[in-house]
Amino acid sequence: MKRVLLILAVLLLMLAGCTAVSTPAEAPAASAPATVRIGTQPWIGYGPWWIAQDQGLFAKYGIEAELIDFVTDTEVNAAFASGNMDVANVATHTAIKLYANGVDLKIVLLEDVSNAADAIIAPSAIATVADLAGKTVAYEEGSTSDLLLHYALAANNMKIEDIIAAPMPAADAGAALIAGQVDAAVTYEPYISEAINQNSDIQALYTAAERPGLISDVLAARTQFAEENPAVMRKLLQVWDEAVAFLRKNPEAGRAIIAEAVGSAPEELTTAFDGVAFYDLAENQQFLNLESGNAAAVFDDVQTVALEIGLIDAPIDLTRVVEPTYLQAE
Repeated sequence: MKRVLLILAVLLLMLAGCTAVSTPAEAPAASAPATVRIGTQPWIGYGPWWIAQDQGLFAKYGIEAELIDFVTDTEVNAAFASGNMDVANVATHTAIKLYANGVDLKIVLLEDVSNAADAIIAPSAIATVADLAGKTVAYEEGSTSDLLLHYALAANNMKIEDIIAAPMPAADAGAALIAGQVDAAVTYEPYISEAINQNSDIQALYTAAERPGLISDVLAARTQFAEENPAVMRKLLQVWDEAVAFLRKNPEAGRAIIAEAVGSAPEELTTAFDGVAFYDLAENQQFLNLESGNAAAVFDDVQTVALEIGLIDAPIDLTRVVEPTYLQAE
């Protein structure tokens, strides 16, 4: 009897072993996509992010992107400064200003440079910047419009006190000009095209092309987020790179995606798109090299104007802000 029990015990152990061997191993759990909160505004220079969303590029790189839209610079700046987003699309001078005000950030990407897509617009009766003297001008304080207006006035030996300032969001400035509430407006696309299309007498009086690079946009990342998620940052920039490549290869389709995101028809933004230059990663690797690239000259230029108009009180060390590390794919 003992022998039978022993044999049965051995058989049971063998069966248990076979069961353990034949049971397929559990597949490792798929890693959850990295969530990145990205602050945007209705500006065509940020268009590649909408292309990325439309074309599934975020998912391709394992990123769950939350595109958070804001209307004004003030809103996106406040949200980024308070830590409510991980990266933000901001003007170059804004990134410099935020850093000067104590926000710990890194400039990781030059996104675009505006030439004709930021402008002072006015009726034909106002033919020169000098004609703005004593006129009411709508513009958004602290924004690219503010920077462009101050620079234009300074270039013509004028000051902000020489005009009647009418602070308002850039989204409203063009509409105020069309309604006759102001004499001139400083804004950007698509609002420039919208104003000109509605009133043929309105024209671009002064554009950002007068000082190339003055009006440009960068992707700013909170330093803590970037340093804790270097792989995610590299993937995020790869997403941008592929989106820019898509736009260059498929300009009609890419522009249609961007136009829908900013709320305009593609044909209304032809001039706007022609007035903006997008930068891919290869171009960034050259540009953001502070020793041999153009970043030092351009950012110094922006910082100089920011100091002149009082946006910042003292210059910052750009080498502590510009971070090209994440441009290289792993």
